[in-house]
Amino acid sequence: MDANKKTRRNYKVVVNHEEQYSILARRPRERPWLARRRQDGRQIECLAFIKSVWTDMRPLSLRKKMAEAGAQDGPRDRPAT
Repeated sequence: MDANKKTRRNYKVVVNHEEQYSILARRPRERPWLARRRQDGRQIECLAFIKSVWTDMRPLSLRKKMAEAGAQDGPRDRPAT
């Protein structure tokens, strides 16, 4: 594929059930079950959007388990300095 054609192509940002982001080339027939759309545009715009919103790379299920584990442990005493 011609590099210029690739940069002019429209993309969409998608996010899955684990809140992991990706970009897909836009197609005439959308499949709504693939993922939720967040942003449309050129590849560079979509990647910039992902960089600004996807700050925690851990999957959602892992973040939830870690939060539950932290809540079960309760507050921790800090050692005296």
